[in-house]
Amino acid sequence: YFLDYIGCSKLSERTALRLIDGIVIGCKRAGCALLGGETAEMPGIYSGNEYDLVGVITGIVDKGKILDGKKVRAGDIIIGLPSSGLHTNGYSLARKIFFEIARFKPGKRLPELGCTVGEELLKVHRDYSRVLLRLVEKFDIRAMAHITGGGFPGNIPRVFSKKLRAVIDRAAWEPLPVFKVMQRIGSVPEDEMYRTFNMGIGMVVIVEEKISKQVLRALGRSKLKSTVIGHIEKKPPSNLAPLIYS
Repeated sequence: YFLDYIGCSKLSERTALRLIDGIVIGCKRAGCALLGGETAEMPGIYSGNEYDLVGVITGIVDKGKILDGKKVRAGDIIIGLPSSGLHTNGYSLARKIFFEIARFKPGKRLPELGCTVGEELLKVHRDYSRVLLRLVEKFDIRAMAHITGGGFPGNIPRVFSKKLRAVIDRAAWEPLPVFKVMQRIGSVPEDEMYRTFNMGIGMVVIVEEKISKQVLRALGRSKLKSTVIGHIEKKPPSNLAPLIYS
């Protein structure tokens, strides 16, 4: 189930209804019940038309179906599912690059993006729930990682043993244009880009090599053009890095 919180200086009925409408659409897509929430008017905390929107989801899973990473083995394949944009992380750096360094306005249209800066930053986070739920019912998925705050090194190593490491092939996919634009404008080192942003990969699933092609075909039928982005190997005692790039 889902609970929401809306904080503001003074509530606009029109804005509140539009926010709730969006939450309802998201909950329906994810098969999640919207049970309620809280709305708070706090003019001393918020000013003007500022809104603070927060949500929390609670779920349940049978103990035997929990993906705890214990089944991940050396030789397993890492499949990357495409993101739709920044999703939910890296906005502090993105704002600095676009609005402080480049001094763009939200309405600035960039040919590389095919839209305005504001439209790019407001792209809807892709919902993987339906696809992933079908995937775990059909295949032996060994682990999954959502590429949020911390990027690749902050999320992928969390789903397998400390005796293993992930090897990511950055040439396996083409990062979305927005990441290339930000890296160029902000002169951001490549490793920092992969620590901060999803770089066009919003979710990864780890599977045994022998079923990787079947999983890719299933993802393709779901209209998610996914690709193999790496593999799992044993971590040498001399190397403490839980994730490296090939």
